[in-house]
Amino acid sequence: MAGIRVTKVDWQRSRNGTAHHTQEYPCPELVVRRGQSFSLTLELSRALDCEETLIFTVETGPQASEALHTKAVFQTSELEQGEGWTAAKEAQMENTLTVSLASPPNAVIGRYLLSIRLSSHRKHSNRRLGEFVLLFNPWCAEDDVFLASEEERQEYVLNDSGIIFRGVEKHIRAQGWNYGQFEEDILNICLSILDQSPGHQNNPATDVSCRHDPIYVTRVISAMVNSNNDRGVVQGQWQGKYSGGTSPLHWRGSVAILQKWLKGRYKPVKYGQCWVFAGVMCTVLRCLGIATRVVSNFNSAHDTDQNLSVDKYVDSFGRTLEDLTEDSMWNFHVWNESWFARQDLGPSYNGWQVLDATPQEESEGVFRCGPASVTAIREGDVHLAHDGPFVFAEVNADYITWLWHEDESRERVYSNTKKIGRCISTKAVGSDSRVDITDLYKYPEGSRKERQVYSKAVKRLFSMEASGRRIRIRRAGGRCLWRDNLLEPATKPSIAGKFKVLEPPMLGHDLRLALCLANLTSRAQRVRVNLSGATILYTRKPVAEILHESHALRLGPQEEKRIPITISYSKYKEDLTEDKKILLAAMCLVTKGEKLLVEKDITLEDFITIKVLGPAVVGVAVTVEVTVVNPLLERVKDCALMVEGSGLLQEQLSIDVPTLEPQERASVQFDITPSKSGPRQLQVDLVSPHFPDIKGFVIVHVATAK
Repeated sequence: MAGIRVTKVDWQRSRNGTAHHTQEYPCPELVVRRGQSFSLTLELSRALDCEETLIFTVETGPQASEALHTKAVFQTSELEQGEGWTAAKEAQMENTLTVSLASPPNAVIGRYLLSIRLSSHRKHSNRRLGEFVLLFNPWCAEDDVFLASEEERQEYVLNDSGIIFRGVEKHIRAQGWNYGQFEEDILNICLSILDQSPGHQNNPATDVSCRHDPIYVTRVISAMVNSNNDRGVVQGQWQGKYSGGTSPLHWRGSVAILQKWLKGRYKPVKYGQCWVFAGVMCTVLRCLGIATRVVSNFNSAHDTDQNLSVDKYVDSFGRTLEDLTEDSMWNFHVWNESWFARQDLGPSYNGWQVLDATPQEESEGVFRCGPASVTAIREGDVHLAHDGPFVFAEVNADYITWLWHEDESRERVYSNTKKIGRCISTKAVGSDSRVDITDLYKYPEGSRKERQVYSKAVKRLFSMEASGRRIRIRRAGGRCLWRDNLLEPATKPSIAGKFKVLEPPMLGHDLRLALCLANLTSRAQRVRVNLSGATILYTRKPVAEILHESHALRLGPQEEKRIPITISYSKYKEDLTEDKKILLAAMCLVTKGEKLLVEKDITLEDFITIKVLGPAVVGVAVTVEVTVVNPLLERVKDCALMVEGSGLLQEQLSIDVPTLEPQERASVQFDITPSKSGPRQLQVDLVSPHFPDIKGFVIVHVATAK
């Protein structure tokens, strides 16, 4: 720059970081949010003349252009003005000039190059000042991702740890998860995920120009977190076999997964299941500045053919016939919600949007799901973009059980299985408690409004075209049935039944239960009961049978009877999966041909406690005590504690646990030195080759050093 040059740039990281809520990012470059001004101080080789102005250029992505809104050229003025990028002089002292730059609230997000030239030197090339990263801005009212509540912004954008709810409807368990969006390299990795997408690889300039839109960005991330169609982050595995990779239940957070993906040159990380995909996507979207939370749906339908029914085929012992059963009901399924405006649908559908990175069904030829407006799901507007029918079915489908006969005929069976879409849960704002948000997804079960919405969704679904024809129900035996044929419920039998747990189902112990049957009539009845039990995955996919027996009994008028059931630990220990789940079924065959299926999902319980022995202060070591119990009736060795926590540990700890006698309780102590203040999550897992991981976490409130 002839006559004048920039000798130094002060990016004012501390001031800008505080103003933009980006001070936690450890990047070398400045990180700011769109729609909000940030300041730079330039040292010049001489003072600017009064008629001279500085002309700035910002550009992002390859082949940046003003036509694609990936490049902007703008000059300093006394006032910030205009709808695009602006620059204003804040202060000038001799050779030092402080300027305020501002991006529009719909600017493309990503890494930008900033350069400068003097207005009087048009023939001279721009002088490069450096790079900065621009993110979405939930604090800016004009940004599509604006979220009005400061407490919710702190939780859904800035909180770097959280809780994912797993288990079964009657026994919901909290699992800690380290999102770690402010850890080393995570922001760069999140931007790399966008750059590795097929859309960017095929047409980078156009792809980058679309990154102003949270609908576009979240849809790309939904596809890229799984590896089914691309060089995505996580490879799914639901068969219970994890050789060559890490079991999904061994991950404690997203950071190790994302760093492994980068170090492996974008090779998918093995393995993930739904909560892993949701945890990683929450990290990425929070990192990019979109308010995001993790949501768990219990009794979640996977409706493969979009007919709003999950059809399960069973044999005379209530065992699932997997060859015939295409649909499924998972014990739980985990997805994400992100908060933004739906410019494509209208303001009625602004707010929380469902996004699901678990690869279940294709959406426009790619394994991804969403964004689907939660409001649209509640109102039955399944025709609206994106993937409304699949999400609506996850929380609303009918669960229908069919008894399959040897002659390949089928018979509808009355089942006590609870409704689909129960206890939809997320972590509370500012605390570790569980919040039930089922009412955001649907009206109260059985209410007039709920029936109206369901009817509307059915009509909309069946008016939608699928491959040029109306959607039909494809079922075993080659039959095609219209939905109306399935709406009649199965006849309610004249007996009632349920499983009762007689002792808490503890890992390593025998299971003691009873099947309680009651005659609802004033006449005696004979009942044949076929009992089965299996270890299962959380998708309810059976792994191995552990119970198979039959009973015949007579029930007098209004009489109740119990059938005791004992399943020894030796019977289930070899085939128990890391999900620690068992499914019991009783097919009750009553005189007069009535049939009742009773089912019970059991999650085995375990024990771990974590205590912080003293106040936690930044930079000061504090002792943690972990108490564990050997759940088995046998001696175990080779156990270890795996410890992780953003802001508490620089890297994951592995601590050996002494040999544990049968059912022995033992305590292990170790020190941590917090590096960040505020509430921090410490996760501790007891890992053993003899039993599934026992997981625990505690929130550590870290004070700033005085």
